[in-house]
Amino acid sequence: MIELRGIYKSYGDLEVLKDINLDIHEHEIMTIVGPSGAGKTTLLQIAGTLDRPNRGSALYDGVELTALSDRKLSDFRNRNIGFIFQFHQLLPEFNAQENVALPALIAGMSKKKARAKAAGLLELMGLSERMRHKPTELSGGERQRVAIARALINDPAVVFADEPTGSLDSHNRNEICEVIRRLRSELGQTFVIVTHDPSIASIADRVVTMTDGRITDIDIPGITAGNEQERPEDIDNVAENC
Repeated sequence: MIELRGIYKSYGDLEVLKDINLDIHEHEIMTIVGPSGAGKTTLLQIAGTLDRPNRGSALYDGVELTALSDRKLSDFRNRNIGFIFQFHQLLPEFNAQENVALPALIAGMSKKKARAKAAGLLELMGLSERMRHKPTELSGGERQRVAIARALINDPAVVFADEPTGSLDSHNRNEICEVIRRLRSELGQTFVIVTHDPSIASIADRVVTMTDGRITDIDIPGITAGNEQERPEDIDNVAENC
């Protein structure tokens, strides 16, 4: 789905990403782990088109994203990519349904259709009784499930998440892990997740480890190191075997 080749990113004299090469496949859960300052969030932002590399190529189904103008890139992002952040970033003046519907309205969907689709997603998240509540009236786990529904409203091919469980307690972390796993299973959703949370990494099909701006390891849980040639071509088979 997404191919990153020879990605470099610097801020002034600080080189944050150094020759990153990575493929993101359809219908997989990929986690990116590593110490603070390793470049995980920067990589997520470049793969998610929120930032541009200094050098390198980012292809999405063959489309060279780095060649698009800012306006075309913004349109592409709205149609194809969803985002979940550590702090839900919900608008406090809107209720859950309105927060979820907002990206669809920005994309040009009618208000009636956007609200109906938002209601369906909130029902999928187990929040049908909470859709009229504002963020301050929701628990941390509920707010993050609203944020997940918002990320899905435009049917993105891939959802990028930056520490989606970082501000949650263990119960809510497990709840969000189960939601992500279920969405991949039921909807075929692709997730790329930056995390320090072992519970999130445990549900991944691939775990990418970064150190000092480089990818130092790509682990496929359940496959013994040195036997990479035996891995199934379909990443869903890997998940099933795990």
